[in-house]
Amino acid sequence: MSFKEVEQSFLDYVRKIVNYNEANSVMYWDLRTGAPKNSVAQRSIVISEISSEIFKMTTSDVMAHYLTTLEEAIGNNIISFETEQTVKEMRRQYDRNTKIPAEEYREYIKLQTMAESVWSEAKNENDFKKYQPYLEQIIEYKKRFVEYLGYKECKYDTYLDQYEPGMTVKELDQVFQTVRERIVPLVQAIANTGKNFEKEEMTQFVSKQKQREICESLLETLQYNFSAGRLDETAHPFATSLNLGDVRVTTKFHENNFDKAIFSTIHECGHALYEQNISTGLAGLPICCGASLGIHESQSLFFEKMIGKSYAFWSKNYNRLQEQLEGKLDDVSLDDFYKAINHSKPSFIRIEADELTYPLHVMLRYEIEKELLEGTIEVKDLPEIWNEKMSEYIGIRPSNDQEGVLQDVHWSMGYFGYFPTYALGAMYAAQIKNSMVKDIPNFDELVAKNEFEEILQWLKANIHQHGQTKTPKVLLRDVTGEELNVQYYIDYLENKFSALYDLAEVEQ
Repeated sequence: MSFKEVEQSFLDYVRKIVNYNEANSVMYWDLRTGAPKNSVAQRSIVISEISSEIFKMTTSDVMAHYLTTLEEAIGNNIISFETEQTVKEMRRQYDRNTKIPAEEYREYIKLQTMAESVWSEAKNENDFKKYQPYLEQIIEYKKRFVEYLGYKECKYDTYLDQYEPGMTVKELDQVFQTVRERIVPLVQAIANTGKNFEKEEMTQFVSKQKQREICESLLETLQYNFSAGRLDETAHPFATSLNLGDVRVTTKFHENNFDKAIFSTIHECGHALYEQNISTGLAGLPICCGASLGIHESQSLFFEKMIGKSYAFWSKNYNRLQEQLEGKLDDVSLDDFYKAINHSKPSFIRIEADELTYPLHVMLRYEIEKELLEGTIEVKDLPEIWNEKMSEYIGIRPSNDQEGVLQDVHWSMGYFGYFPTYALGAMYAAQIKNSMVKDIPNFDELVAKNEFEEILQWLKANIHQHGQTKTPKVLLRDVTGEELNVQYYIDYLENKFSALYDLAEVEQ
């Protein structure tokens, strides 16, 4: 067979893997958006079986032959750029997955699916012990897998690299330390003002149906394509891309905190806009996705924080919100509303944390994950460890596990190394916006007019269209001209919150 024939056969093969992944994604979405409780056991078996077949395909002798053959063509302009990048991604998956025994992986996937369901029940019942044995098994699998996969300096590097290629504990420790040293004084300075921008009017009852209408209208304003997606309710908001024509978002409606649904929806909209605007030339390929979770999070946080919580955005959209809420906010001015949605106050729940204290929630989880993998702490002690770290990092202590260690779904899904990408995303977003405004100096004016076409086109051209054809480090350098520079993030936070709270320069 010629290289071209091998290339076509390879692409057909990986597209079959992508199709299986889409089927699994639909079932995961269904589990998290309303599948009946009694369906979980059988659904777990089905997902496990399909995942096992995918695993076999990515680690097969056929895949090995394709990779070896096509790698000879890389750099010689014999195969397309898209194929070259797909080969590199599948090589990464092959090298990782062939080190894990197939039967162990199959059992792990089955456990993972069950654990997510048990986590949901345990959270609702505030019963960590119900979830504990499942998490203990997941941790044991993660420990074994990291030994199979190998590591150089730190076990956690192996999992961190899976979600944010090229990032290491050594670099992340330094980044987090730098940010922490600047944020803590700012948090303390705000606390010393004694100012409270919260408004009781924003805790009034708003029906789920009304919130859905508001969230759908905001998605339309931000140019989310409903012909290629939908909005659903779930316990833990997420976005999922089944294919370029089906990118779904979910949110959680709080009947006495309507703003939570608004901003979780805008957050997931940022993820979805990324996926909806990937180049059609990558359709059906495993690289038809974001560059990394950190880059993906930069897009969701850019929309949630830098647009959705900006004064410019609400100067245009607040009157409409007041009308939709039928008088509930008539006594709240635009200025007071802006202050309320950006109010900084330590909170227990990560996804509800304000922009300033949010990275501290991430640092807490990051430290716990590293210690769990190293075996220096045990799962049974997590509730107390969690509470102690919350007290140390954020200054408050959870009164129960529902608002403490049970709040996140990620560990039940085996997502170790995932949490740091949330903080990295915020740092990337600040750096990306700094570059964007050089090209679009009237950024705030466009936002204030609900004119997002130029902003979206900039993001599509510089980030979205490339999918996973660039590593996060290369993409960030191409977009901004430099490596990760946390100073943009620090400046953004200090400028925003110093102005909001009328602070003098925060002492360094």
